Amino acid sequence: MLGFSWTEILVIMMVALVVIGPKDLPVAIRTASAAIRKMRGLANDFQGHVQDLMREADLADVGNDLRNLRNFDLGSLAERHIDPEGDFRHAFDPTSGDVNDIGHSMIGSDVIEEGEAEPVVDAPAFIPPNEIRHRAVPAFIPPGTRLW
Repeated sequence: MLGFSWTEILVIMMVALVVIGPKDLPVAIRTASAAIRKMRGLANDFQGHVQDLMREADLADVGNDLRNLRNFDLGSLAERHIDPEGDFRHAFDPTSGDVNDIGHSMIGSDVIEEGEAEPVVDAPAFIPPNEIRHRAVPAFIPPGTRLW
């Protein structure tokens, strides 16, 4: 109901009772409800006229296109075209099982033969010296600098 809580409605009713008065309050409520009914009727008539115009102009397919555009999901469409079988999703999904269960048929199977695989090393290929890893913070850092 327009985002009003019950306490706000109670406050509005109390203010209306004080401002309008108990004698004229039923008349004001009838007038407000009649205005709301009239506005709803006008909105329904307008919507009916628009639908009649669309039918007359054969624009029903445009309405369907707009409805489909409103329900368009780019993520699922891209996923369907990029990974139709779901191999990549399964390969990178942490809940799907062991990380090492990716077969040779997926990544690099044409380059590495069965017996020629290199051992896996946990260290990076290059470790920078201490001076580069732990730079001193300058006395003045200009605004917008993201290094420190």
